[in-house]
Amino acid sequence: MVEESRSDQAFSVRPAAEKCATHKDVSLTLAESWAPPLDPLWALFLDVDGTLLEIAPRPELVRVPDGLPSLMVRLSAQREGALALISGRPLAQLDRLFQPWQGAAAGLHGLERRRADGTLDCLVDGASAAALDRLRPKLAALAADGTGLILEDKGGTLALHYRAAPQRAPEIRAVVEALQREFASALRLIAGKMVVEFRPPGVDKGRAIAAFLAEPPFRGRRPVFVG
Repeated sequence: MVEESRSDQAFSVRPAAEKCATHKDVSLTLAESWAPPLDPLWALFLDVDGTLLEIAPRPELVRVPDGLPSLMVRLSAQREGALALISGRPLAQLDRLFQPWQGAAAGLHGLERRRADGTLDCLVDGASAAALDRLRPKLAALAADGTGLILEDKGGTLALHYRAAPQRAPEIRAVVEALQREFASALRLIAGKMVVEFRPPGVDKGRAIAAFLAEPPFRGRRPVFVG
């Protein structure tokens, strides 16, 4: 069975005015004119692709709006570091995209997590890693037919994008569901926006947010997920 992606399954404090803008030029002044001031006592958890960044034809083609990293630095400083990115991308990619910002973040849906103090928490599952090694060539062969499928190998997860081949969605669903049955003991299959992803069980954005909320500077604050 393909599970639908639910990044906000545990937290859904998302008033309409708190939705992130995707303007090409982002600044603190623009943000303040577009939405009421964000309470500095809130803990902010920000989704990346499709929220902070426009979806691109390929993951590596996303564009970071001008001024967004500096806005994140300011918002983080206003709440003593209680701002975290919550993403399916690896932490290394997030750091490249949003430099010079390098605050709290959950990468690979929480498989990698950097606390506000900079320390890292990386979940390791040997059975899932071995299953991904066996699955990788199967997905690579599927994506190698030149019809627009893209295999994104994130190391700890594998994502198959079909945005450029939407007509193949039923076929892809059937193939990946068969693969999920083969690897059900070690991997979960999650469906997103024109993408399916295999990842270790017990890993999702809700759990990553819960882990942040148990630690300073997030502990005791009202969680607000924007995504």
